[in-house]
Amino acid sequence: MNLDSIKSAIDWLSAPTISFTILTVIFPFLFPPSDWFEKVHRKFGLWRTWTKPGGMIGMVLITAFFVIGYFDPYFNKTLTKADNFPIVLMIYSMWFLIWLGMYKAYRNDARIEQGLKPEEYNDPDDKVLVWPDLVYIEFIALILFQVFLIVWSILVAAPIEEPANPAATPNPSKAPWYFLGLQEMLVYYDPWIAGVLLPTFIIVGMMAIPYMDINKKGDGYYSFKERRVGMFIFMYGWVVLWLFLIVIGTFFRGPNWNFFGPFEYWDLHKVEALTNVNLSEILWVKFLNQGLPTNIFVRESVGFLVTGLYLFVLPVILAKTVLKDMYKAYGPTRFVSIMTLGLVMLALPIKMYLRWVFNLKYIVSIPEWFFNI
Repeated sequence: MNLDSIKSAIDWLSAPTISFTILTVIFPFLFPPSDWFEKVHRKFGLWRTWTKPGGMIGMVLITAFFVIGYFDPYFNKTLTKADNFPIVLMIYSMWFLIWLGMYKAYRNDARIEQGLKPEEYNDPDDKVLVWPDLVYIEFIALILFQVFLIVWSILVAAPIEEPANPAATPNPSKAPWYFLGLQEMLVYYDPWIAGVLLPTFIIVGMMAIPYMDINKKGDGYYSFKERRVGMFIFMYGWVVLWLFLIVIGTFFRGPNWNFFGPFEYWDLHKVEALTNVNLSEILWVKFLNQGLPTNIFVRESVGFLVTGLYLFVLPVILAKTVLKDMYKAYGPTRFVSIMTLGLVMLALPIKMYLRWVFNLKYIVSIPEWFFNI
């Protein structure tokens, strides 16, 4: 297989419909939230991802991808932009920190199974004072990070462009890198949902996990096995629904906000013939072969029904079936809070797939009130 074949394969795999699906499918096997996933995780040796060789292999693959991209005439233009330098740092740092946390967690889990104490276990009488111990460490970290920022500012030019010109709009027009995840969400939801509701629920939901997970094990030391449900939810929300969307917006979104592979030429004239339709149009126009009702509530009745079933009926069904043990252990208040935050978070990938597969624009579409879901 030559280099061009590898690039073509990467371009094909990087299509969000494929890459997002692969990441979503493999994620519970890398961070197994239940015993069944744990068995597969062990059977196929996926736990080796969180060993030292696995961490090194990950770093090598990331580096190989960027090296190939640097010498590619198309990817080089995106990769070497000063705006995108933080993305490269983010990918390296996130992989290393996630690997480090899981590596330490697996070591502790093995020690606990052997009847030993976690490596981070400290005697209650062994105290560390804020002054001077913690302040000293923070001060050294502050100095080192300041040196890093100074060196960065010297070596990498600031991404300052010419003054805005209404006659020459950039194509694609992208937000700063830390907002690219939000900009990707705007493709699938209205601004009030993509810019306010979803980020709030995702961030607040991840922050609330330690308060809703009543399991006292795993406090103060690294452990995955004792907090695997909470860690799975957190990691999926953080890695897939935030970091990966930033990567998509940076490397896979090109002119006219079309999808492009990282090694694909950004053709300004590329046109994708897509006709996005609302759920009400599918029901009344395509299925019933008649015009849309003038009454808003009749027109969007199916959308309201689907949304209500998803947010209010589905949690009840889950509490009485597959999650009945969780409901008993957590109680109604915690269970409802977890389900609300989780379902709202899960609504993003569901809506993404509905757009990609069925060209569905909105489930509930009321432009008269600026209310679209």
